[in-house]
Amino acid sequence: MNIQLSEQEILRREKLQRIIDLGINPYPAALYPVDGLSSDLKSKYEEGKDVCIAGRMMSFRDMGKASFAELQDSSGRIQIYVNRDEICPGEDKTMYNQVFKKLLDLGDFIGVKGKMFKTQVGEISVHVTELTLLSKSLKPLPLPKTDAEGKVHDAFKDPELRYRQRYVDLVVNPKVKEVFLKRTKLFNAMRQFFNDAGYMEVETPILQSIPGGAAARPFMTHHNALDIPLYMRIANELYLKRLIVGGFDGVYEFSKNFRNEGMDRTHNPEFTAMEIYVSYKDYNWMMAFTESLLEHCAFAVNGTTKATFDGKEIDFKAPYKRVTMRDSILEFTGFDIKDKSEDELRAACQNLGIEVDDTMGKGKLIDEIFGEKCEGNYIQPTFIIDYPKEMSPLCKAHRDDANLTERFELMVCGKEIANAYSELNDPIDQRERFEDQVRLAEKGDDEATGLIDQDFLRALEYGMPPTSGLGIGMDRLIMFLTDNPAIQEVLFFPQMRPEKWNFVEEGPVVDLSENEKLIYDILSVQGTMELNALKEKVGLSNKQWDKGIKGLTQQNIAKVTKTEDALIVDLV
Repeated sequence: MNIQLSEQEILRREKLQRIIDLGINPYPAALYPVDGLSSDLKSKYEEGKDVCIAGRMMSFRDMGKASFAELQDSSGRIQIYVNRDEICPGEDKTMYNQVFKKLLDLGDFIGVKGKMFKTQVGEISVHVTELTLLSKSLKPLPLPKTDAEGKVHDAFKDPELRYRQRYVDLVVNPKVKEVFLKRTKLFNAMRQFFNDAGYMEVETPILQSIPGGAAARPFMTHHNALDIPLYMRIANELYLKRLIVGGFDGVYEFSKNFRNEGMDRTHNPEFTAMEIYVSYKDYNWMMAFTESLLEHCAFAVNGTTKATFDGKEIDFKAPYKRVTMRDSILEFTGFDIKDKSEDELRAACQNLGIEVDDTMGKGKLIDEIFGEKCEGNYIQPTFIIDYPKEMSPLCKAHRDDANLTERFELMVCGKEIANAYSELNDPIDQRERFEDQVRLAEKGDDEATGLIDQDFLRALEYGMPPTSGLGIGMDRLIMFLTDNPAIQEVLFFPQMRPEKWNFVEEGPVVDLSENEKLIYDILSVQGTMELNALKEKVGLSNKQWDKGIKGLTQQNIAKVTKTEDALIVDLV
C-alpha cells in the first residue's frame, strides 16, 4: 500500500531520481567535517577565514551565474554566496546549473566550504568554494512568509499539527527551540544546586510490583517471564526513602512518572518530576531550601528571578509567603475545616457548589474545597502548609497538632508546582496510614492504593532517620518560566490520539493539490469535523476551499454527511 502524495512530494521524488541518475548520492554516509556554527561565525567574525558548515537550505535567490541562499544549523542562520565558476571550475557546470539551481529544494541539507566575507550591505556570509548535498528532503517545509507590511502568512501554528510534527515545529518556529533550550538550563541548574549541596543523583525502578508514593491511577502491564503484573511508576518516593534507610544523607532523581488519568493543559499522562530526600531535616528547612533553589533556577533560565506568565509577573526571589491550609480555606470560603467530620465536610462541599461523591474520604473532600475555592488565588509563590492528616498518608504528624501533618505545597499562578513533607518514619503509624488507603480503595476511590508495600514497611522497621522530602513538577515549572499556558508546549512529544493514516492500494498514487493536502492533513489529525469549523481551521479562501473539498470528495478520500444540525466532514 502507498500513502497519498501531494504534487510537491511527487516532484521532489522526481528530483531525487535525477540526482541519483547524475551519480550523486543524496544520502552520503561519510562524515562531513563541520568546524563551526553560524552563531559563532557571526559573533566572532574573521574576514577571509576558511570554514566548513552544514545545515538546511531555508531560502534561495537565483541571480544567474551566482546565487544567495540561507543555511540554518542548530544555532541559527547564515547567508551563503554561491558562484557558478567557483564551485564548478572546469567546463562541467552541472553542480551549479542543474543540481544547485534546479534539483535542490528548501529544507535540503547541504554542506559548504568557503571563506568568510561581508556583502556590500554588510551582511556576514560564506563565499562558497565547494558544495555537497547531504540529505534530500522529500516533504516541503511549511515555511511562513512575510509581506511588505511585515505581516506573517502561512505560519505553522496549528497546535495539533505542531505537537504531532515537533520536528517540523522546531525547524520553522525558532521560539519553540528556545523553550527547550531553557528546559535544559533548568535541569542543569537544579542538578548543579543539588550537587553543590553534596546530594547524590540516583535512579529507581520505572516498572514496579506495587505502585506507591502518590495517590494516582497507574498504568498496568504484564511481565511474561515472571508471569506477574507490573505497574508503571506513579512516583519514586518509596524507593528514594529506602536509600535514606541505607545510609545516604541526600538523594535526588529526575523521574519519568506515568499516571492513567485525564489530559488537559496542565496534565500529561507521562511527565517529569524531581524528588529529593535529605536526612536530619524537616519541612521548615525544606521551605527555605526550596526558596533558594527556585530563585537560583529562575535566574539561571532567564537571567532574572522574575518571569511573566499569562500576563502576570511572578517573582521567584525568596522569601515566599506561608499560609496554613485551614486559614486558606477559611479566608476564601468562610468555612473552618478544623475538627469537622466527613459528613460535615461533604455537606460543606455541597453548600459551596462543589461536586463530590460517596467514595471521597475527609482528605479528598478537603482537597476538593481547596482546589475549587482557594488554589487559583495564589499568583506569587506561596507555601500552603500544615495539611490535615487524611490528605497526607506518607507525611509525619505535626509536632503541635496530631490532626495535621508537616507538609507544604508551593503554589504559583494558581497551580501547585512543589510538594514537601517532614517524612513519616514511624513504621507502625505508616502501616496504619496504608491500611486507611486500602479502605478508601475498597470504597471505590480509584486513586487510593489498594496494595500495601510490605518491603517498604520492613525498610522503615530497620530505622529511617528524620528526613524531609520535596517533589517538583518540572514540566509545570518550565511552563511558568517560559510563559507557556499548555504543558504540551514544553514537552517535545506530548501524548496524542493515534493519527489516522490514509493509504491506497498498490497502483497509481492519488495526486493531491496543495489545498486538498491541507484539508486532508487536518482531517487526519482531528478526525470528524463540522464543515464550517473545518473550513475556518483550514483558513483558505472560499474559492480555494470549494475546489479543495470538492477534489477530496470526488476522489472518494473524504465525505460530507448531512445531519439535522450541520454538515459533517470525515475521511473515507
